Amino acid sequence: MPKHRSLAEFYQSFQDEILFAADTETSGWTTDDFLTLVMLEYLEEAGEVSDPIICPFRGYGLQLNAYTISEDFESVDIFVSIYSKSDTPKSVSQTEIDAAVKRAIQLYHKAINDLYTSFQKDNDTYEFAITLHQRKDKIKNVRICAITNGLVKPIPFKNIMIGNTEVSFAIWDIDRLYRCVTSGKMRETIEVDFEEKFGTTIPCIENNTSDKYSVYLAIINGNILAALYDEYRDRLLEKNVRSFLQVRGAVNKGIRDTLRDEPEMFLAYNNGISVTAEEVEIVRDENGKPSIRKIRDMQIVNGGQTTASIFNAKQDKKVSADLTQVFVQMKLSVIKLPKDMDEIVPRISAFANTQNKIQIADFSANDPFHRKIEDLSRTIWAPAQGGLKPQNWFYERARGQYADMLSRETTTLRKKQFKETHPLFTKTDLAKFENTWDQLPWQVSEGAQKNFRRFTVRLNERKSLQPNEEYYRNLIAKAILFRQTEKLVQKQQYGGYRANIVTYTLAYLSYKTAQRIDLDRIWKEQSLTLALKNEIIEVSKFIQQAIVNPPDGANVSEWCKREKCWNMIREYKHQLSSELSAELISVARPAETITSSKNSINSATEPEQALIDEVVSIPATTWFALSRWAKETSNFQPWQRSLLFKVGTIVGRSQYPSYKQSNQALKAYKEALNKGFSVQ
Repeated sequence: MPKHRSLAEFYQSFQDEILFAADTETSGWTTDDFLTLVMLEYLEEAGEVSDPIICPFRGYGLQLNAYTISEDFESVDIFVSIYSKSDTPKSVSQTEIDAAVKRAIQLYHKAINDLYTSFQKDNDTYEFAITLHQRKDKIKNVRICAITNGLVKPIPFKNIMIGNTEVSFAIWDIDRLYRCVTSGKMRETIEVDFEEKFGTTIPCIENNTSDKYSVYLAIINGNILAALYDEYRDRLLEKNVRSFLQVRGAVNKGIRDTLRDEPEMFLAYNNGISVTAEEVEIVRDENGKPSIRKIRDMQIVNGGQTTASIFNAKQDKKVSADLTQVFVQMKLSVIKLPKDMDEIVPRISAFANTQNKIQIADFSANDPFHRKIEDLSRTIWAPAQGGLKPQNWFYERARGQYADMLSRETTTLRKKQFKETHPLFTKTDLAKFENTWDQLPWQVSEGAQKNFRRFTVRLNERKSLQPNEEYYRNLIAKAILFRQTEKLVQKQQYGGYRANIVTYTLAYLSYKTAQRIDLDRIWKEQSLTLALKNEIIEVSKFIQQAIVNPPDGANVSEWCKREKCWNMIREYKHQLSSELSAELISVARPAETITSSKNSINSATEPEQALIDEVVSIPATTWFALSRWAKETSNFQPWQRSLLFKVGTIVGRSQYPSYKQSNQALKAYKEALNKGFSVQ
């Protein structure tokens, strides 16, 4: 979003986004719900919320538009929306805000008691209500957030207690969102005044020899670090490449054990944290020694696990960590010019993150892959069908691009025609389409932002992937497949969990067909065949039953985020219809002539020879079929496809491939089997 935009221009763009959402999203929602969807997309990017669930519900004196529940069930966010229908930002009165907040408070009261009895088990609101009812003793903090596209004057809310739970209040109006977006950071800046907040400053050593940055080395107390994390959570870790990963694993167990058993040794054993900022305020004592008083735009780019583990240790009664004895070293890098932030901060993060073996990735839409998709989307038009105008799918690499283009259309009719001719899809949509097709529905179920980050990590692992016209056409075919599946599932009126049903249905079909659904045909026809539509409906029926009846009465949404859920569903026995089977891409190939010569590899070790023998035991026709399958379904790199064909030729001649050839071929073979490949 350009910084020079006025509030009025931003408001109009925001209103357009709500209209876009209403064109493509769930039927039966009110404008309040579409406002919620768009606003929470912004707030998730800003780090204000994590994995929000849109869950419209209105009852007598009750309101719910969306919610989040932390993994430990200690924190709950309840969102209530107030939509203002106006061409310009309109004031929303305190009376309206108070009424919405009161409905949310009443909702929470009912939810921890018996609200769940009002719903069927497959209803989205049931999950919210039953979770709060079952976990009410664990809930420590509830935040009720009123969101509106109007303007709200400051309201001096005071926290209240409901039982042992503290309830706080927040408001996001269009002006607050505008200021957040036009700051250039797409988040509210964290500014920490240590003297005001903690009654102390942080002694440090300073180095100011570069014109690009300054570095301060300091030691920070564990209680202060835990308090900062408690207040800001993911916003504090926004630029940290680990911020989206679970805080688990051996490293964290070691941190926990040290905090519990030897808190005084933590400084010696732990590598500390790396922090970036745009500004720091230094104070000096009578001897001129510096201390940090304020940090503006504080971001932990390395040490997210350390920070979260210290906070968790403070919260966990079993650990009983004494954080007064815990100290953590902090390297604070202050980037002097805003233009250098996006270049320097990712490098600091990447080079600092060596403690665990993770794939470093810049979670940005500015990399060459997304720019290439954007270029392709502007030039490639889909074939016209049934006398209709051809479509040019619009890839919105950065938020606001679509609204900018639409604003150039001067009449309501022209805007309508633009939207019909240029269907919109975003970078999180792209990740959703691709990860579903690649049979990762549990990652898609984690939510748009987490799934996009996971897709980015996978993309970074495949550095050689360069989008071309064929890739783009297949991508749009997957988009059509996904969008039409959403509509088909919606028509079945299952009650809830549509997003989960859609991604698991398509992932199952991707697996069951070994990704042999004819994407080229979908692209050319810009639609699905009747056989494919019928298959989607049939598969969605048992998918819906599987996910709304998780083992051991687990939470449905959490169950869908587990790979175990996918592994269970993947084993479901389902016979594809003969009509769909006839439409699938054929990968059959005539067998090569087999000769009688053999060429045993005498230099191979016993384990190597066993692996080679395993490859030779697979018929040449299978290797040829696998090579053709990989090409037709765009799996593997060209060199891998060539290798598979070559191994087929060698095996067909009754010869032996090398160990290196066998090792690579067998890896590809097993990966293909995992995606559903089989020789028909």
